[in-house]
Amino acid sequence: MSSRDYSSGHHFLQIPGPTNVPDRVLRAMDHPTIDHRGPAFAELGKRCLDGMKTIFKTNTHVIIYPASGTGAWEAALVNLLSEGDTVLMVETGHFASLWQKMATKLGIKTEFLKTDWRRGVDPQAVEDRLREDKTGTIRAVCVVHNETSTGSRSRIGNVRKAMDAADHAALLMVDTISSLASIDYQHDAWGVDVTISGSQKGLMLPPGLSFNALSERAVTESKTGGIKRSYWDWQDQIAANASGAFPFTPATNLLYGLAEAIDMLHEEGLDNVFARHDRHAEATRRAVQAWGLEVLCQEPKDYSSSLTAVLLPNGYDADVLRTTILQHFDMSLGNGLSRLAGKVFRIGHLGDFNDLMLMGTLSGVEMGLSLAGIPHQPGGCATAMNFLSETASLKTNA
Repeated sequence: MSSRDYSSGHHFLQIPGPTNVPDRVLRAMDHPTIDHRGPAFAELGKRCLDGMKTIFKTNTHVIIYPASGTGAWEAALVNLLSEGDTVLMVETGHFASLWQKMATKLGIKTEFLKTDWRRGVDPQAVEDRLREDKTGTIRAVCVVHNETSTGSRSRIGNVRKAMDAADHAALLMVDTISSLASIDYQHDAWGVDVTISGSQKGLMLPPGLSFNALSERAVTESKTGGIKRSYWDWQDQIAANASGAFPFTPATNLLYGLAEAIDMLHEEGLDNVFARHDRHAEATRRAVQAWGLEVLCQEPKDYSSSLTAVLLPNGYDADVLRTTILQHFDMSLGNGLSRLAGKVFRIGHLGDFNDLMLMGTLSGVEMGLSLAGIPHQPGGCATAMNFLSETASLKTNA
């Protein structure tokens, strides 16, 4: 290996997922593979299944698949919707658009409420459309809780209230892939029928596990509804999960990591986890604003606590900035996706993350802005550091 191949220190992985995997989770996964039909695995299976209920804040079923979040999207759709059914979706960004494309490929009709990609779901727009649906044609409302491409969060509790105000019987499906275990989420209290998530972000694992949290209504309707399916069938999962088993070979070592991650989240306390993410997000936004740059999300009540998307001035390429930062400081930042390509970069501040890691991240960005010749004001890092110092006493886990 030549000297140019080696970079000292740790790589800063500050994309909005996959996130840094903490040592405790890595050590938990470093475990001999066991018999997935034996009693030891049954204990692990129950530990993970029951533990994920506490993370989703639900008393009903949680399904775990060896898959990416995309698999969990498909499972949610095929267990409840049939070809020709209509769903209402909201174009909050790149990932909402991908979910809509999947539904279309499955033969599901989609209505797509347009947005400017700079805010979350407008609950009033959902209510207005459902009120117009006098015949109940819309079978489900599908929304993304935290749009990873834009750094905008949607108010799911308000979406449910809007659906109830419209007196509409549609199911509510929510993607929490980049918000679960980073931003407060309440599956039962908010009346969600299917919540979708993945392992590689707030849950602090590598990619490879995905989840469906279900309402009792969803479980009941899946028994007679949906599209033909085999691997994704909830009923097979529920039957096997009763004893801690799975209907197919599970991702055993990832489940060891999941059990450890659940323990870590509860040791810190979920409320403390959410407060930590809120605080780091606010510090990041203050840095961006001090640089004289623009946070992509324009609606403060929709700000994400998982990531911040930063819009560069016209005529400057965000990918050039990202390349400069990677080459000089060994730090990866998220790129702009689809219509945002080259226009924004995304700072991930979720998962296993603390104040010093944030300051290292923001320092790399500020130095990179200078090296890449991006017009900005100095002092973003100092602004963030002052905020973190002033709010250090608010850290209930200190």
